[in-house]
Amino acid sequence: MTITSEDIVPLNKVRASLTALAEEVRGGREKIITRNGESYVALVDARRLDYYHRLERELLHQDLLGDAVKGLEDVREGRTTTPAELKRKLARRLAK
Repeated sequence: MTITSEDIVPLNKVRASLTALAEEVRGGREKIITRNGESYVALVDARRLDYYHRLERELLHQDLLGDAVKGLEDVREGRTTTPAELKRKLARRLAK
C-alpha cells in the first residue's frame, strides 16, 4: 500500500477527527500520525495488523527452519564444538 501526504496526520488533528480517520483506515487506508513533525505512530486496520503479525511469525519460522538446516549441515560436515571447548571460548571472550 502506498502512503500519500494525505495519510500523514499531526497528532493534534487526530484528536479532533479520530472517527473520520478510523473510517478511512477501515476502508483500506493507513495513517501515519506525527508528533512535533516526526513520525510517531500508525493507524492501521486491526485485520491488516493481524495479517502483518501472521507474516512476521511466518518469517520467524522460516528463519528458525533455516538455522536448523544449517545446524544439521554443520553436524553432518563435522563442524561441531564440545561443551568444554565452548566454555573455553566464552571464557576467553568474557576476559577481553
